[in-house]
Amino acid sequence: MTLVNATILLIEEESTLLEITAFRLELLGYQVVKQTSADDAASWLSEYVPDLITVGHVAEMESLEFLNHLSNDERISEVPIVFLSASTDLEEVQRAYNAGADEFLVTPYDPLVLEKKVEELLHASRV
Repeated sequence: MTLVNATILLIEEESTLLEITAFRLELLGYQVVKQTSADDAASWLSEYVPDLITVGHVAEMESLEFLNHLSNDERISEVPIVFLSASTDLEEVQRAYNAGADEFLVTPYDPLVLEKKVEELLHASRV
């Protein structure tokens, strides 16, 4: 159940993961805005509010610190966030949730799991 015209901000420094994730989400009918750095994402977010954000690896600061920054921004604090990480460490998973992630996906991820989590978060945020 894709929500037509939902905009997803995809923040990921690693180009292959960025392109694969964007391609998958675009196939599902979402409008995807790709950013490769925290600075570029913050600049884009100063003008726009997406329906969902995915945060992967960003270079300028630790990804969890950036996630915390997003959660503390009043304009976007209600936007669901999916955190992408190569780590399976339970402490990092917990830190991601504590920093504001609504979902956590270990990369490489199953595309069907990504699809399900995105659709559930978008649906819940619109109810």
